[in-house]
Amino acid sequence: MIKWADIIFFRKHGVCPRWFCFTFDNGLRRLVQNPDRIIRPYVGEGDKVLDVGPGIGYFTIPMARRVGSGGRVIAADIQESMLRGIVRRAERAGVRGQIELYLSRPDEIYSGEPVDFILSFWMAHEVPRLDRFFRQLRAALKPAARFLLAEPKLHVSRTQFDGEIAAAQKAGLALLERPAISLSHGALFGSGRVGTSGRFPADQREESPVSRKEH
Repeated sequence: MIKWADIIFFRKHGVCPRWFCFTFDNGLRRLVQNPDRIIRPYVGEGDKVLDVGPGIGYFTIPMARRVGSGGRVIAADIQESMLRGIVRRAERAGVRGQIELYLSRPDEIYSGEPVDFILSFWMAHEVPRLDRFFRQLRAALKPAARFLLAEPKLHVSRTQFDGEIAAAQKAGLALLERPAISLSHGALFGSGRVGTSGRFPADQREESPVSRKEH
């Protein structure tokens, strides 16, 4: 039996298509979910940040402003159309120089230099292999870095989100807190590693590098 809510909110259709972004990336969303307020505790000037599944840049652009000219935001997505959308917005906002684009594969999201912060906002429920996904993200974190996971309550139940947290912990990520985020379930993780170096051990890297493409 067809559930109209599943159609309206594009549930059970895999990866969110580019044309659907207008429903959640617009000025109205900012009234209830301000991206600057959400990222402010985690992103600072000079940071290197990974935005996983960034859509057309709802958080990418604000994070690029916060890291400044000495920082970098890496937008990693499997859809080239999303990355092209980010380029256009970044150029209009004057932050194109702070943004790197990575064209990921479904089984490999990123394997570049370690980062200070990772954001996965409203996208993890699209990932078929969460165990592999979380292992790759953990490998990309500096020892003292943080990873913020957020999922939409309209798509993901509390039970499902608890399952995602369990998968992240099984991958070695350490749950630090569950921040309150409007319209969302939220969880903040640490790398689960002890140390101060920005380099991560070779045995914790994913063996196959992600396909990288700068547009």
